[in-house]
Amino acid sequence: MAAPLLHLIAGARPNFMKLAPLVRALRADGRLDWKLIHTGQHHDAAMSGVFFDELGLPPPDVSLDCHGGGHARLTAAILQAYEPHLLADRPAACVVVGDVDSTLACALTARKLGVPVAHVEAGLRSGDMSMPEEINRRATDAIADWLFTTEPSAAAHLRREGHPEPRIVEVGHVMVDNLLFQLDRLEAGDAEAQAAQATALAALDAAGAGRALAGRFGVVTLHRPSNVDEPAQLAALMAALGALAERLPLIFPVHPRTRDRLAALGLAPAPGLHLLPPLPYRPFLALWRRAALVLTDSGGLQEETTALGIPCLTVRDNTERPVTVELGTNRIAGTDAARVLALARQRLDELDAAGAAPVPVRRPPLWDGRSAARIVERLAADLLR
Repeated sequence: MAAPLLHLIAGARPNFMKLAPLVRALRADGRLDWKLIHTGQHHDAAMSGVFFDELGLPPPDVSLDCHGGGHARLTAAILQAYEPHLLADRPAACVVVGDVDSTLACALTARKLGVPVAHVEAGLRSGDMSMPEEINRRATDAIADWLFTTEPSAAAHLRREGHPEPRIVEVGHVMVDNLLFQLDRLEAGDAEAQAAQATALAALDAAGAGRALAGRFGVVTLHRPSNVDEPAQLAALMAALGALAERLPLIFPVHPRTRDRLAALGLAPAPGLHLLPPLPYRPFLALWRRAALVLTDSGGLQEETTALGIPCLTVRDNTERPVTVELGTNRIAGTDAARVLALARQRLDELDAAGAAPVPVRRPPLWDGRSAARIVERLAADLLR
């Protein structure tokens, strides 16, 4: 009897990091077959291909090559492109991760064809329906058969929304699985770790930021439309970052959409604010793991900084990951540039007052590097009955 087949859906950069632990867990378990389906949502080398190589993901079994256009156009293209593969394979389950357009599109296609859906990172809620990700995650949860949650608040949201208890499975976070795995590889100091360090240093040297690593520095990432699409907001944030960089050198790997907006506005970085191209996962980890402070609007970095005890300011008005504030090192700064600057300076004052005392690391429950194994165990138990 053939092993049950899973379709693992990859679309955008965060998905790759969440799927890598699942692939390792599936290989170790051996009871389930799987195919990796790449929708193409992130398709260029800087945002996609390099991650497959360094995360240990095999080449996709299927590439749908859907990218570009707005949310409706991309979602519709993935719906159409994925359907024939579902009909041909009739997998036992479609496994989607996170909250990007690929997540919702593939979940919808599978469910309409009677294929059960497993949602990894279910139940997260920001309460902000202007975020495309909030719509994607709510809609995906509404049709999913397995709801694998990362933190207690996610399970609580699902229960309040009336999801049946047997579908809610608290497993921890596969993003943290990947972080701990990759951190171990960096600390091993092998050839791959040395190459990652060299890539990071080369990017810094190219941006004239080589000296930043000699002392205390911060890391910035910004990509959400609410921060980068409105010219006045982006200009205000860049001014705030420039002012902060007078005290703390800042390293800013720039997402392609953010770089396009900066170029269109003619905004040049202030001294001390060093713009880099997007970095592969491991070189970026080699940088931010040593940062004194991270400023970001990324959900993933809120979690990863919490896992390593690195102070983080989230440049958003809300978070769907409240455990990073309750137990971790994250603070919600909002999007007002003056407030972001004031809170960043306050955080640096606190760090100065603490001196050499390390920031305590308090990881949320089940953030122990075994989340993917728990997911595979549950799927195998249900599908092999």
